[in-house]
Amino acid sequence: MKRTHIRSGRWTEEDLDRIIRESSKIKTIGRRIDFLSKQFLGLRYKGSTLIGDMNTKEILVIDLEGVDCFTYLDYVEAMRMSVSYSEFTKNLTRVRYRNGKVAFRYRNHFFTDWIYNNSDMVGDATYKVGGRTTKQIKKMLNRKKDGTFFIPGIKTIKREIRFIPSADINALVIRKLRTGDYVGIYSDMQGLDVSHVGIIIKNKGNIYLRHASSLKENKKVVDQDLMKYISKRPGIVVLRPKG
Repeated sequence: MKRTHIRSGRWTEEDLDRIIRESSKIKTIGRRIDFLSKQFLGLRYKGSTLIGDMNTKEILVIDLEGVDCFTYLDYVEAMRMSVSYSEFTKNLTRVRYRNGKVAFRYRNHFFTDWIYNNSDMVGDATYKVGGRTTKQIKKMLNRKKDGTFFIPGIKTIKREIRFIPSADINALVIRKLRTGDYVGIYSDMQGLDVSHVGIIIKNKGNIYLRHASSLKENKKVVDQDLMKYISKRPGIVVLRPKG
């Protein structure tokens, strides 16, 4: 039996079960993700919560005392596919690990891993949103410019990354983005696909990035104006959850 490390934070398991059951009644995927992700607003930023590396056996971690940008998406996506807390714990292994195998080398370490390993859950919507403004670049993920690795213990991955340059995110692109889309902030650094991830939220004519922010002025899950946030960043990768 797999070992599981659980910290439920400000919720009891009964609270989480109620929230997940309530969300499962929301038929629209975007509205369901909005509802679930909103529960985390104000939750503190907490990095390095997962247990496992090239020298340490991986165990399944559910740590809701705090989240980083990626574990936040893990939990939201696993919850949106579930109808109960017990189902959430099972779905988390499917979201976080290739083939649901809890092991360090099977973990989805990169945002674009979801396109290939979680293709039944999400799809790459970057071109659908960006159209002709979409750029494509070949990268060798995990290999730094100096030849060392971002994540020791896993192989390098040859991958083509699609992204929409920030300068080309106009009214048409914004109109095509949907509440509940998962977005990665494209990284022009060698060996990385994105530097950060979050969730698109549209509300009353405004568009926000809902994300676990590590910036010292935030250090929690927040909603920030998307256009202001990306104005000094290279661009976005868009993944769209499937029904």
